[in-house]
Amino acid sequence: MSIQRIPVGSLQANCYLVSKGREVIIIDPGDELEKIEQAIEDKEVVGILVTHHHFDHIGALDYLLNKNKLVVNDKIKNFSYEILQTPGHSKDSLTFYFHEENVMFTGDFLFKGTIGRMDLEGGNEEEMRHSLELIFTYPLNIKIYPGHGEPSILGEEKKWYTF
Repeated sequence: MSIQRIPVGSLQANCYLVSKGREVIIIDPGDELEKIEQAIEDKEVVGILVTHHHFDHIGALDYLLNKNKLVVNDKIKNFSYEILQTPGHSKDSLTFYFHEENVMFTGDFLFKGTIGRMDLEGGNEEEMRHSLELIFTYPLNIKIYPGHGEPSILGEEKKWYTF
């Protein structure tokens, strides 16, 4: 499985292309549709996953869903992953854990060196605390791919938090 990060839009949200051969999943198709389409032009889009529905993560979503006749966050053939509910930044925050590849896509829930804002609509400090407690029960060598910025390792992020 290969992972390509494409920062898009004015807030530079990370759109990820997760590929196996010609098949690709798009994670968080934020903005700059042309940039995304150029990156997938020789691929077959088999799924679209969205970590949460803030504008900077879904700008190109409706177009890509309609074009590819897909449903967001639907189970995707040939790709194995777990969907974790990780509210705190938003009520609908999800993390996608690809066990076989040892990677997580955390959206705006967990970043390198920090966590997501909780002062936006739907943000909640108590839910964030529970989500962090949940995520840190997973293997600490998992590579995390956040909604903005660079990837990290789960264990590196855990050292910043005590419960």
